[in-house]
Amino acid sequence: MNTTPFLDGLVAIDMHTHATVSTRNPPDEVAIAIDAAMDAYFKRPMPRPTIAETAAYYRERRMLAVIFTVDTERETGQLRISNEEVAEEAARHPDALIPFASIDPMRGKMGAREARRLIKDFGIRGFKFHPSAQGFYPNDRQAYEVYDAIAEAGLPAIFHSGQTGVGAGLPGGGGIRLKYSDPMLLDDVAVDFPQLPIVIAHPSFPWQDNALAVATHKPNVYIDLSGWSPKYFPPQLVQYANTLLKHKVLFGSDYPVLTPDRWIKDFDTLAIKPEVRPLVLKQNAIRLLGLDQDPVHGRYQRMKPPGAEGCC
Repeated sequence: MNTTPFLDGLVAIDMHTHATVSTRNPPDEVAIAIDAAMDAYFKRPMPRPTIAETAAYYRERRMLAVIFTVDTERETGQLRISNEEVAEEAARHPDALIPFASIDPMRGKMGAREARRLIKDFGIRGFKFHPSAQGFYPNDRQAYEVYDAIAEAGLPAIFHSGQTGVGAGLPGGGGIRLKYSDPMLLDDVAVDFPQLPIVIAHPSFPWQDNALAVATHKPNVYIDLSGWSPKYFPPQLVQYANTLLKHKVLFGSDYPVLTPDRWIKDFDTLAIKPEVRPLVLKQNAIRLLGLDQDPVHGRYQRMKPPGAEGCC
């Protein structure tokens, strides 16, 4: 792997962080209700930093963070933070943030048009989907128009898997259906889009073995380890991370739900082989995201190491 002084100076690359506050949207009553339910579910008020505050947080830790919103407008009625806002804010902080977009894939051809425009005009580097919160089966053919646009650009797509805190504790779970987030549904997507890098997000409770099966069988499928403290990882996930999937597992925190500080502290106590740790924390993400190549902007070739004066 050909890296750069900037990438060499990073502690880690967090593949899974959320933009939770818009500086452009008016207050949204649906978002307020969902946030309150999540605070109750996690038994603490979660911090909700702006995108710029998130950049400062990761810069201080000498980390890069993949950041995204989730477009759940059709399913939940929650006003989304625009992908343009995420991209424009991230462009102001390229030493700390990597912008991903989120599009409701049930928008079909219009969703594909939006994806292509975001890639071309806003430098989006990947996409995030949440099947349960967006209310769709990942292998629904209606979603394939959007996947086509992402695959033709060679960008990765992150899919939430397993249970979710979204809607937890609300009557009927806020209408959120867990069945959509079984990672086995991504097996069809991996077959039909073999050039699309697919990231299964989170330990996939209660379908962890399904995620491991798909990731070991399909070369284009990865797993990010976000959303859970490593001390709660199931044993088979640790075993596969150490062996068959050591080049396909990725550090992710789920910030601000879980901080990278907490995640890495607990990861340090996990029985992970010394040679595998840097793969998980940084090297696998560099390869997946093409940060050592970055043919579009060459930004990481130009940047100075984190902490250097005028790094950007």
